[in-house]
Amino acid sequence: MAWDEWEQLKAHAAEQQSTRMRLNQLPADGGGAGAGAGGDLVVNQDDLGAVGHEANLLYHDVKSQADIAAGPGGGATPQAATTLKSHGFQTGGALATTVEVWSSQVNSVLQACAHISDHLDYTQKRHAEDDAKIGAVLRGSDGSTVSVSQLDEYFK
Repeated sequence: MAWDEWEQLKAHAAEQQSTRMRLNQLPADGGGAGAGAGGDLVVNQDDLGAVGHEANLLYHDVKSQADIAAGPGGGATPQAATTLKSHGFQTGGALATTVEVWSSQVNSVLQACAHISDHLDYTQKRHAEDDAKIGAVLRGSDGSTVSVSQLDEYFK
């Protein structure tokens, strides 16, 4: 192999593996998303807020309406189980077991609602902070926007 042939191969390889930024695109027909689908998943801050709000409402509704033993003196069902057991009825023990299972399930639903609400609140706050940080970084010291050529330097 001649030296100039080696140089040509290196130059060709360098052209093929450019370090410049490239954006991949879908075909203009919007392919890949299925018939009639928009393609991209878009979530607005208002959507996140609405879901978080509904999760919070569900949490408070379940907590106030579920007859669980967490409150002072317990709910009506745990009190009935205690009364039945104290009078020697076997139903009291079965009812107490039912209350334990029910309480466990209600607590699982409450935890899930709280997790959803808290996570969406956190997500909204975090994205707002990220947007503000990016906006501050992408401004020059005089407050002007950063040029495209300067942005290109970040991706090299």
